[in-house]
Amino acid sequence: MVIGGDAAGMSAASQARRRRAELEIIAFERSGWASYSACGEPYYVAGYVDPLERLIARTPERFADMNIDLRVRHQVEEIDLANRAVEIRDLLGERTFKVGFDQLLIATGATAVRPDITGITLDGVHELRTLDDAAALRAIADRGSGSAVVVGGGYIGLEVAEAFAVQGWTVTVVTSGESVLERTLDADLGATVVAGMEDRNIRVITGERVRCINGADNVESVGCEGETIEADVVILGMGSRPEVELAEAAGIPLGQTGAIAVDDHQRTSIEGVWSAGDCAEAMHRVTGSPANFHLGTVANKTGRVAGINIGGGDVRFPGVLGTAITKVCEVEVAMTGLRESAAVGLVSGDAEGTTTAGYWPGAAPIRIRATAERGSGRLMGAQIVGGPGSAKRIDVFATALWSGMTASDLAWADLAYAPPFSGVWDLIHIAARRAADAAAR
Repeated sequence: MVIGGDAAGMSAASQARRRRAELEIIAFERSGWASYSACGEPYYVAGYVDPLERLIARTPERFADMNIDLRVRHQVEEIDLANRAVEIRDLLGERTFKVGFDQLLIATGATAVRPDITGITLDGVHELRTLDDAAALRAIADRGSGSAVVVGGGYIGLEVAEAFAVQGWTVTVVTSGESVLERTLDADLGATVVAGMEDRNIRVITGERVRCINGADNVESVGCEGETIEADVVILGMGSRPEVELAEAAGIPLGQTGAIAVDDHQRTSIEGVWSAGDCAEAMHRVTGSPANFHLGTVANKTGRVAGINIGGGDVRFPGVLGTAITKVCEVEVAMTGLRESAAVGLVSGDAEGTTTAGYWPGAAPIRIRATAERGSGRLMGAQIVGGPGSAKRIDVFATALWSGMTASDLAWADLAYAPPFSGVWDLIHIAARRAADAAAR
């Protein structure tokens, strides 16, 4: 049985089916959609992607062809470990029933952080997690005018801010942080993102907390410490947390991150109970400690590992780096591993230049920060901000981190060169060399 019908859950179901044709596989998903690209939702809201169904990877009919019983609009209410059963509420049929299990995969994902402030339940306050959320926001955005306030400066918040700006809205982003994307970028690099947003007439207010959301029945304004901002719609973009209430209530142990504790096979400490995706911990390959990243890449991989093992295979999940990438207006952003502020004994090296040879038409600015361990020179992380053609360079750093390379190793790596793609010394080389020099001091 699978609880959760998106990336991790349905990857696991598919892999288990490929290995054991005789398995009875049932998956329950509380929303009306399953196996879809949550990462594509802001682009649907912006109108870049149409129709909504293009974000669906596999339909329930496709899973039915695989003999996987996927039931949407079914919410699991309780996990009963003693009787090896779950209680399910059919949200359309308005009935509750129980189903037993031999093997259980918990893939409940993550949920948006909702601050405890006045007015949070007013009509017009939205989040963006499911396709239902995306459809609701697109219907609003398509009106083409009004005032939108995004609360929070994380990935989803900034992508939705751009989406509403593209649709003709007046947009304000309010974040309590010193800059945006605080979990991804150092504040000085985040300032580049803010500048790019302001170039698109998106107002960004940093270092300010939203104290209340005002209105009678519908949202009318957002109250901050310093001012009141008119709002026809409010979007919560303050990040997400693992959705673990079902597991916790059942007595399934959580880890130090607050997510479900699993081993490298995605097994919990309860026999026959597994977990994968945003609700589960993973081992960070740089720190060696548990981590919890809400990324589609991690969800699909951990779901695959769980499904193979449930199906009788033996595969280990090798860990995560937290590699992430996005585009906010014209600024590309990426990071992997750790930042200098994450631990004692880390140092960084910066490199600034252009994405191509400086004389090449259309050369875009780029800035790279590489982080290394003092003394050993081991590469520990990297951040990138810049124009078109910048951010996918992060994959070179991610591969180097995955392989345990030093900054000096990467500084001499045989990377490709031609004027339309980089300078003869790519900024990857230069940032890595400067990090290596800093680590050797």
